[in-house]
Amino acid sequence: MKLAVVVLCVAACSFLLRVLAALFKEAAIPAPRPLRAYLAKFHPRRSRGELIVMPTYALHLKFPMKTGQRIVLLAILTLGLTLPLHSQQAIESGPTALENPSSAHSAQDAASPTQNVPPEILKQLEALTRRVEHLEKELRAHEVAGLPNTPVASAKASVPTSLAPATPAEPVPAPVANVPVQPVPMTSVTTQAQASAAPPAKKQKIAPFSDWDWTWLNGNPRNKDTAFDSPFFTPEIRADATYDYDFNRPKDNSIGGSSEMFRANEMQLEQLGVGGDFHYDNVRARLMTQYGMYSSATPRNDPSTAKGQWDLDTAYRYISEAYGGYHINALNGINIDAGIFMSYIGLFSYYNYDNWAYQPSYVSSNTPWFFNGLRIQIFPTPHLKIEPWIINGWQSYGSANSRKGIGGQIKWTPRPWINVISNNYGVGHDDLYVPNRQRIHTDDSVEIKYYDHPERMLDKMAFTFTGDMGCEFGSSQTLSNGTYLQGVGCHGNTRDKNSVGGDYFNAGINPKQSFIGFMLYNRIWFKKDKYAFTIGGGKINNPGRYLVLLPPINGETAPSASINSPYFSENPSDPYKAWDSSITFDYMPRQWITFRWEYDYRHASVPYWTGQGGITPPGAGGVPYTNNGYPEYYACNNGNSSMSLTLSGAQATCGSSGVWFPDLRRDEQFIDLDILVKF
Repeated sequence: MKLAVVVLCVAACSFLLRVLAALFKEAAIPAPRPLRAYLAKFHPRRSRGELIVMPTYALHLKFPMKTGQRIVLLAILTLGLTLPLHSQQAIESGPTALENPSSAHSAQDAASPTQNVPPEILKQLEALTRRVEHLEKELRAHEVAGLPNTPVASAKASVPTSLAPATPAEPVPAPVANVPVQPVPMTSVTTQAQASAAPPAKKQKIAPFSDWDWTWLNGNPRNKDTAFDSPFFTPEIRADATYDYDFNRPKDNSIGGSSEMFRANEMQLEQLGVGGDFHYDNVRARLMTQYGMYSSATPRNDPSTAKGQWDLDTAYRYISEAYGGYHINALNGINIDAGIFMSYIGLFSYYNYDNWAYQPSYVSSNTPWFFNGLRIQIFPTPHLKIEPWIINGWQSYGSANSRKGIGGQIKWTPRPWINVISNNYGVGHDDLYVPNRQRIHTDDSVEIKYYDHPERMLDKMAFTFTGDMGCEFGSSQTLSNGTYLQGVGCHGNTRDKNSVGGDYFNAGINPKQSFIGFMLYNRIWFKKDKYAFTIGGGKINNPGRYLVLLPPINGETAPSASINSPYFSENPSDPYKAWDSSITFDYMPRQWITFRWEYDYRHASVPYWTGQGGITPPGAGGVPYTNNGYPEYYACNNGNSSMSLTLSGAQATCGSSGVWFPDLRRDEQFIDLDILVKF
């Protein structure tokens, strides 16, 4: 009988232990997914890409209340079963015990079930008892702290507070290893309770325009990384090499009417820039050099260098950017800079690597690339910039007259797919030797990324639209030395009694001198931005031609044209209308380099583009294609200058050799192959 009781007791304990083990195993296995959360993967949210955090702590919220109660009940049941068995054993052995106490004590020891239970099982029972006691204490601690009756999950299974949703979704716990949850000390619970009651931390300010990816913008570098950097200096290196094939095949290899391409059917280095940004203790500076064709073609478009001494075009020839300034820690940042800086009127960047196309349309190519003066960049928010300028003039190293120019830019990026820019300029007197004219101009652009799926073959699409309007105005007057200055106006038929009239307008009328134009570009990216295709173009109307790029006929420059331009005049009311289009393909195997193929077609209402005969006169003594050094005068076919400002005077001077004329066409088309590098 005794043996049967012992076997029954051991079997009961073993059964209960197996049940307890199964309960703990059930607690460690994740609960089945609720129906709503499971169906969510078949009905994703409409806003793609949003991070949905699934709180895994929900599993442990259920464990202590239900599974813990089961463990307590089973422990009580175990005690209830073992005590009657123990009492029955004592009653059966009672007489023997009374007769022989020592033998009774031995019988009790032999009948005790712990004598035949393995030590491993005893250790598990003790651990379970301690666990039940700990769970009860933890429940009481949570009630005292005013928290839900749930223990804090372990670090492995918890969700960071910053990632948890404001309204928890249906719990879809992640798989957790089949290991009991480690108890958390009371101090951890108190600390988390205090943290939840604490006010949210103050939002840290970010650098302006740094929270979204703007590498898709036209006129913006597409580098996502910085090749080199240090706390004091961030270097920058740029290289732009091109081969331009002009279908007009000019025999002097000269291209006119462009601010990006200058030599036909040759390989040329357009620009080599070396420099970077200095930044230390809120003091900032930037330097970028320009070697190559830019160092010759850019200064020749500035008439202010002819005024006074010190040869400004030589002094600044090899510098594209050079300024220093200070950063003020106010609002979202304020920068005060002085020197030569980029203007970005016309949206396109001065550096071709940053642009969607190599040859931009007229409203970009014919407007300023740089300013020399003072700028203040104010960032009221991370997505808004207000930038006033006080500058020497319209893309000028110096001032053509006494009055300085003022202007500014407003840049606004309310969403990661849109960029709005407005540039405005006014007050300046920018026509050399004509101090009575003022210039105003507005340039406004919008860039929109209307398709963005980086996971697809066709991964991105965007377009840009730019519109420009401007004019010059001033009354007609005669200077004290007898020089007559023709007046102009923003509107046609402006009455002025001092106007003597001209080729296209009557006396008493100041002609219209204005600029209006637009350009539109659309770009498509493929295969994670490795390839891109751009198509675009634009149109302008510029009576008076004050913003038309002067063809370099016989070495003509902006300073010499201010005296006279015999072959392509820029007089008030001279008509000029033009339009263009381009197709560009880019191969970008790395973020530091672009291989570009582009086709351009350009048309003007008057002869303007270089034809096969070229725009360089024959040199003196039979030397072909050499400037004679006097671009403001008509040239003779014998290579000499007529030294005459008028055609009739040149005909009389040149005699039998005749007056030389450049070969100008109304149409131009070319293909350029380019390698563009930026570090």
